[in-house]
Amino acid sequence: MSSALDISASGMYAQRIRLDVISKNIANASTTRDANGAPNPYRRKDVIFDFSPTRSMNGLVGVPTPHIVEDTSAFRKEYDENHPDRVTDPNSPDFNYVYYPNVNPLVEFVNMIDATRAYEANVTAFEATKTMRSTALRLLG
Repeated sequence: MSSALDISASGMYAQRIRLDVISKNIANASTTRDANGAPNPYRRKDVIFDFSPTRSMNGLVGVPTPHIVEDTSAFRKEYDENHPDRVTDPNSPDFNYVYYPNVNPLVEFVNMIDATRAYEANVTAFEATKTMRSTALRLLG
């Protein structure tokens, strides 16, 4: 039964990581500059899960730590001749266009609901396992 607790706990941890990444995506949905202050839009991050259960060094079974990857889809661009991060090269076809992150808040909110429900399912499984373990101990005692 402890492996069931381990699986649920690692599932909660994985969904927490997913929620953290989604939160960062939403927070940076209009960020047009990088950490150095250069005009470089934020690139959306995504969480990739490995579906094969893993064993840790102490033999516990659980969900593998998810991988965080950058979404390579195209940036959204909008015409704005007054924005400080617009393309200023008059020979460029994107002259006066501003590149915005490839973050779609609607998609992020749907992903957030999905991650929240998966987290809640793991909490429910964890609680059910604890209840079964407690009941088994009472029957044995």
